[in-house]
Order: sequence, then C-alpha cells, then structure tokens
Amino acid sequence: MKFFSFRFLIKLLVFFISLSLLLLLVFGISYYTIDRIQKKNNLMDIEDYSPISTLVVPQNPKTRSKFPFIDVHSHHWNMPIMNLDNLIEEMDSLNMKYQINLSGSGFAVFSGKQDLMDLNLSKSINNIKKNYPERFGVFVNLDLSKIGRKDFKLNTEKYLLNASKIGATGLKIYKNLGLNLKDGEGNRVKVDDDRLQFIWEKCAELNLPVLIHSGEPIAFFQNIDKYNERWLHAKQRPSSFRPSDKYPSFEIVMNEQYNMFKKNPKTTFINAHMGWYGNNLSKLDQQLIDLPNVYVEFGAVINELGRQPVSARKFFIKHQDRILFGKDNYNKEEYYLYFQVLETSDEYIEYFRKRHGLWRLYGLNLPDSVLKKVYHQNALKIFPSINSNLFK
Repeated sequence: MKFFSFRFLIKLLVFFISLSLLLLLVFGISYYTIDRIQKKNNLMDIEDYSPISTLVVPQNPKTRSKFPFIDVHSHHWNMPIMNLDNLIEEMDSLNMKYQINLSGSGFAVFSGKQDLMDLNLSKSINNIKKNYPERFGVFVNLDLSKIGRKDFKLNTEKYLLNASKIGATGLKIYKNLGLNLKDGEGNRVKVDDDRLQFIWEKCAELNLPVLIHSGEPIAFFQNIDKYNERWLHAKQRPSSFRPSDKYPSFEIVMNEQYNMFKKNPKTTFINAHMGWYGNNLSKLDQQLIDLPNVYVEFGAVINELGRQPVSARKFFIKHQDRILFGKDNYNKEEYYLYFQVLETSDEYIEYFRKRHGLWRLYGLNLPDSVLKKVYHQNALKIFPSINSNLFK
C-alpha cells in the first residue's frame, strides 16, 4: 500500500510537471505569435514608441544655471547619516547655492512615531551644521493623524517651537491632508479643517514658511481612458490616480486649500507644484492676485510650463515676485532641462519622463531680471537666514 502511494505521488508529480511544461510551451508559442503579428502589422505599446525627431532647430542644452539658485523643494530621506560631500560637489556644478530638504522628519512621519521623527530632524540639522551650515535648510513635518486627540494641539505646538529653536527653516505638509488622511472617527480631514488652524497661526508666529502639497494633477481625478492625457501614468503608476468612489474631487480639495490660505493672511505659504494649476495659469493668476501671502514653485511641473511658452512667459513676468525654483526629487541631470526651459528659446525639447506627458517643451527665454528673482531673490525674502553673499 505504501509502495502504491509512493508510486501514485510520482505519477502525480510527473503529470503536473508535464502540464506545466505544456502550458509554458503554449504561452511561449502564443507570445511569439502575437509578437510576430504585432511586428508584421507595425503595432507596439505606447511605452515602446520613441521616435527620433527629424526636426532641425537650434538647441542650447544647459548643465549649469545662468545665475546661482535656491532649490526650495527637494527630498533626502537619509540626510541624518548622509555624506554631503558628493551632493555639494553636484550642487556646485549646477550653480545651486542652497537646497531645502523638505523631509526633515523622515519616513517616521508616516508611521506616527514621534521619537523617531524628533531623532531624524535633529540628526539632519546636526549633520548640516557640522559640515555645510550655509548650504542647506531643513523643514519639519507633522503627524496629522493624531488630530482630534486631547493633547494634539499642545504637543504639536511644542514640536513646532522646538523645531524652530534647533534650526528648522519651515514646515512641509504632505498630500495625504485632504486626500486620505482620516481622523479618529474615520472622517476625511479637510485641508481647511478648523482643528488645524492653530498650526498655521503658530507658523506665522514663528516665521516658519509652510510648503504644502494638496491634491494631484487634475487628470489623476479623471476617468482612465483614451481621452486622459496622463493615461500612461495610470498604466505605470495606477496608485497615483484618485477615483471618485474613494477620493474627493480635484475641485473640492483645491477649494479647501484656497479657503485655508485665505483664512491665514499672516502665514507665508508656498504652494507646491504650482498648486497643480500649471495647466490652468489663468486660475493660478487669479489666486495669486487674491492671496498676497502665497508663493508657488514649479517642482515636477516644468512639463506643464514648457508646452505653453507664450502663456507661461507672460505669467512668470507678471508674477515674477511670487515664483520660486523647485525641482522635487533630486536628480542632477534632470535640472538641465529646467535650465533650458527657463533660459532659452529652444523648441521641441524632449522631456525626461514620458509618463508626465507625451508632448515636447519650448523655452520661455525669461529676462535676466526675472530669472534672478526666480532663482534666488524671491527665496531670500522668505528665508532671511540664508547667506545672501552666496549669490553675489
């Protein structure tokens, strides 16, 4: 009986191995056949389509900004233990004199572990002070998931005060506020929630600018179909999209943010990513007129500006005192395109990330006087602790 059972198991094993090989063979043949048909009919995935332009126009690529600049939007999650020498070397090659790390409290802010947040912030600031005190700024972050708790206001005010004392230069608010941040009762926390009002007031008192990221590009809230210009992004990063059955609409989140700005005229706000209105500059124009306490930076949205060079140039000139240079995720080579779009009149510039838009960019050819303000003069007004001699 044992012999029979063992024999049966061997046969069963052989059967499954044979079946697996057969399925692999069938799938292999199917894949090969489909691939041959696609090639025969000249079919390909949009991700594979990378045409080499035959357009012959002047190109003036830039590897260094025309004037020294401050990047107000960067992220270095390992700054507490980071060897800053290599980063400084790259910054010098770009003509970047000062960089702000918005992730001062580290990943711990998303786990709610206050002791780790404190440690990450203090070690980040100490690393800077010890090595390059005049080249970096660090923003503090808050765990807003504790909203509504009895000691939330008192602890948060203490944390902001301590962060300011040890050298934090501002407060960064992440995009979960207004999108998926919930209070203790499971309700979405709105951007203009009255329970957060004390934070903006405290920042005004401490002279801490607030850089806030609210919402996402409007296309991320729309249906994912052939009409969505960010369809490729949905395919590659589906979690970035905000379906209406799970999230509030783009308009709701942006209106909440506007109301919060309006209620706090004494607080200096930096609206990240052009407030996601880089594709609607007339809307952003009206907001900047209405909100004299709000600045904008263009991290991760240079692609929106470069596809409308005439409108964008007019916008930059009109609001030249309210725009800051921001890049978002740090990558040395990606700065080159920012310089080219801002400084030249080049045409049909290829963007470095296809999922951000399947279009080419055009240079704004900004006047030197505007470039200087965008690159550093506006930021120096907001952050007086930055050594202005670095820009002479």
